[in-house]
Amino acid sequence: MTIASSWIYGLMGGILIGVSASILLAFNGRIAGISGMINGVLEFSPTQRWRWYFLGGMIAGGFIYEYILPLPYTPASGVAVIPMILGGLLVGWGTRMGNGCTSGHGVCGLGRLSMRSLVSVISFLASGMITVYITRHLIN
Repeated sequence: MTIASSWIYGLMGGILIGVSASILLAFNGRIAGISGMINGVLEFSPTQRWRWYFLGGMIAGGFIYEYILPLPYTPASGVAVIPMILGGLLVGWGTRMGNGCTSGHGVCGLGRLSMRSLVSVISFLASGMITVYITRHLIN
């Protein structure tokens, strides 16, 4: 597959995320926000077992994509381990402050017409645009 048609991978991934979030909501009455799901997994309650299945499916899907399907190689990140861990911790802290992560607000919240999610997504996008502008145009 050429670079010009590689957008299909993003489209297929987006469709799969939307379908899985819809199926979870329709059949289990649960929202597929990952930060809330991980928080529930840490409670170790028998009623939260579905979260383990969902997260296990996400890990299995990543494994299948990377090691079983004959798709293009995923390049390794050039980021050092310590900054990556620090970034992950900051993202986790931000999701607690924002009552959810971008996937929860963007995919699930907007789909439910949540005003809080709309404000969150606008904040995420604006912050990202400002950050890119500063790092690409103001810091040389």
